[in-house]
Amino acid sequence: MNDGVYVGNAGEDAALDRGWLLGHFKDAGDPRHCEAVEIKWGVHPCGDRRARWVKGEERTALLVLISGRFHVELPGRRVVLARQGDYVVWGHGVDHSWFAEEESVVLTVRWPSVPGYASVREDRTSPA
Repeated sequence: MNDGVYVGNAGEDAALDRGWLLGHFKDAGDPRHCEAVEIKWGVHPCGDRRARWVKGEERTALLVLISGRFHVELPGRRVVLARQGDYVVWGHGVDHSWFAEEESVVLTVRWPSVPGYASVREDRTSPA
């Protein structure tokens, strides 16, 4: 029975869909389906980084540090998130990348949820 409620665990559910918990990519009948926003629980080992910068961003994003030490690279600057709750917001058209200086957990919220925007596989590299 679908009563419009979903109860889960971010760490467990994130492992099923490259970290994404909510967005247009969830099945239409799933309470986590949303055209307006996407939410990701990102768990990153030390040394994890995006392989390439995101260019031509079509969304606005908020990234909040839950634990660890995490770098967000933006044109002309690097933001270091070092304390739980540190966050950064960037808007439409701002290219970006990231790097996990320590094992880190981050919560990303981005809007709108753009169908067809995400790549099939996560574009990141992890240490050997």
